[in-house]
Amino acid sequence: MTHRTTPPPRICPNCDGHASAAITLGGRDAQGNRRTITAYCPACHGTGTTHRRTRSNREGARA
Repeated sequence: MTHRTTPPPRICPNCDGHASAAITLGGRDAQGNRRTITAYCPACHGTGTTHRRTRSNREGARA
């Protein structure tokens, strides 16, 4: 019997799977740590993958 594997997640085409980045603002705070912010990919919202579209999602809700 063959072993069924789950398909690999679809990588976000906008960020290539690197969904977040730490960006330095320059300078340091009072404790000497660098000031950073985290920027997330707007397309995948920081997950790095795209969601599979099912038939019901493509066709919309039916009454």
